[in-house]
Amino acid sequence: MSKPIIAIVGRPNVGKSTIFNRVIGDRLAIVEDKPGVTRDRIYGSGEWNGTAFSIVDTGGIEIDGEDEIMKSVRMQAELAVEEADVIIFMVDAKAGLTHADDEVAQMLLRSRKPIVVAVNKVDNFNRRDDIYEFYNLGFGDPIAISGSHGTGIGDLLDAAVELLPEPEEEVYEDDVIRVALIGRPNVGKSSLVNALLGEERVIVSNVAGTTRDAIDTPFEKDGQKYVLIDTAGMRKRGKVYETTEKYSVMRALKAIERADVVLVLINGEEGIIEQDKHIAGYAHEAGKASIFVVNKWDVVEKDDKTMQSFTNLIRDHFLFMTYAPIVYLSAKTKSRLHKLLPVVNHVSEQHSLRIQTHLLNDVISDAIALNPPPTDKGKRLRINYVTQVAVRPPTFVLFANDPELMHFSYERYLENKIRAAFNFEGTPVRIFTRRKSDED
Repeated sequence: MSKPIIAIVGRPNVGKSTIFNRVIGDRLAIVEDKPGVTRDRIYGSGEWNGTAFSIVDTGGIEIDGEDEIMKSVRMQAELAVEEADVIIFMVDAKAGLTHADDEVAQMLLRSRKPIVVAVNKVDNFNRRDDIYEFYNLGFGDPIAISGSHGTGIGDLLDAAVELLPEPEEEVYEDDVIRVALIGRPNVGKSSLVNALLGEERVIVSNVAGTTRDAIDTPFEKDGQKYVLIDTAGMRKRGKVYETTEKYSVMRALKAIERADVVLVLINGEEGIIEQDKHIAGYAHEAGKASIFVVNKWDVVEKDDKTMQSFTNLIRDHFLFMTYAPIVYLSAKTKSRLHKLLPVVNHVSEQHSLRIQTHLLNDVISDAIALNPPPTDKGKRLRINYVTQVAVRPPTFVLFANDPELMHFSYERYLENKIRAAFNFEGTPVRIFTRRKSDED
């Protein structure tokens, strides 16, 4: 199921990123008391009272003057309205109701989307009266919150989650492999869809950004059913693309959520750029099976070392995804295209692989005997038991005397031992350490 979306909208410096970080329980967004701070990460996942959702921080607007403030805020709000199911309209109790707030409110009123007004910076009881002027916005009861103190966040999420639509059920059968194609613009995602289908089912253009929405295309090959999910290209955030492309990334993230296997397309002619790593990171963090697809391999000047050199380059740049296989092909000429779907089938199986508990414990016991956990201030981690608790991705829980003693380097060592024993090619592996209780 695709998670519903909550977007946080408001003029600069009203505290959007602080609230965003509190909702996702992390510090993905940079928080600074300065208008227009640009952030690398503005997308996250939240859950409240059993309801999971995606949340978008629309901050990070670069400001040059008052006119630019109005223009940028309007663009941000329009993009948020286009994608969001519910909008949190953030305002500032200390600054009061401003003309910029009114501008956003007028556009939101026309959208007919559910709106929750969050009056931030109500840091003490004496400021609660400051929320009343925000009734003038026309969105019902404003909710007093304090991002810095964390008060009122529960009330805000209660109101926002209540307005979310029910998640739509997937219509595809269990044996269908859902494949999302992601990558920056003009790497050939639509061309690859057409090549796999053998017909022009998706518009192909040399103009970057032709595909604006995720498009589902079912097909069958050698008895296996697939759904290809083509997505809008994800561009590097900057002065030109920051606002206009922001929500095409949100579409791609929604496609990743729905996918079983993610194809991370790289332009073989242009090579790897920093944005490719950000894009691949979305699939990795979502726990999806992934394959690097180096497209346009037909136009690359090659010798007997070219492919190995490019493979080494990918491994160096994507150290966090060494598990992902690499396929070289040309969507245009269909060269090596036949190699792709067998790899898709393989990593999909690996993504769903479940290991018998006794085999798993044998591997971990051997790993511990070979390399015992290091001590920390005289204490040593003791792992009593391990079990697999989930698939897609394969997820393991280690029961130990003290989870705080599990160092990330030793966790990585155990992951490598699990991979060496059971492969898990193409899929992330997640490991959690929990305290062994008396009942265990």
